[in-house]
Amino acid sequence: MNRIKSGIPGLDDLIEGGFPEGSSILLSGGPGSGKSIFCLQYLYNGAKLYGEPGIYVTLEEGPHNLWWNMQRFKWDLLPLEKQNMLKIYKFEPNLDMKDDIEGQTKRILDKAKELNPKRLVIDSITAFSFWIDEVPKIRYALYVLMEELRKLNVTTILTAETSGKKDRMSRFGVEEFLTDGVIQLYFFPPHRSLFVRKMRGTNNDKSVRPFNIDENGVAVDPRSEVLWESLH
Repeated sequence: MNRIKSGIPGLDDLIEGGFPEGSSILLSGGPGSGKSIFCLQYLYNGAKLYGEPGIYVTLEEGPHNLWWNMQRFKWDLLPLEKQNMLKIYKFEPNLDMKDDIEGQTKRILDKAKELNPKRLVIDSITAFSFWIDEVPKIRYALYVLMEELRKLNVTTILTAETSGKKDRMSRFGVEEFLTDGVIQLYFFPPHRSLFVRKMRGTNNDKSVRPFNIDENGVAVDPRSEVLWESLH
């Protein structure tokens, strides 16, 4: 099985060397848990270290805010953007297409097909609720999106905003079944931790591990363990 390096120090030790190529990974967590930083680092290191182009599709925060928020890190993003190795696209909710499941997902897929990336981030699928009112329709939209992404053989991280509690993996209760992997981020100040809930085709680590965010980005400590009981 081909593996895509995560670009997150310490994480690949927990998942047999990286994400399975072409897989879709759900990255869930509460506000401030580090999801956007994790995702941009996945794309940045993928482009800079491994020569793999990536796209960041944001359904909520605009590109300007994302670039601004990443200024604290030692990441030289501009050259990669100029080389078309890392692109950020903001998709505004289109009220004219409200409840148009195929139309909304097609906008995302068309951009991915146009640029043919190796890595893709969709942040966040929680924003599907802006476009579609009924949860069953949202679940179907996510199913369609997952199936089409698999055809592109792009390794995708999809973020989901949750309450941050340890038993909450997703917003709509179906994402964890549709995706190939689930990684949960926890932030109970001042401590941050990560748990690989599942990773298909992988003998993934079964413990909760601490991680830090510093000027270099996210780094996981694969040798230390956080007690499950200590999570809220």
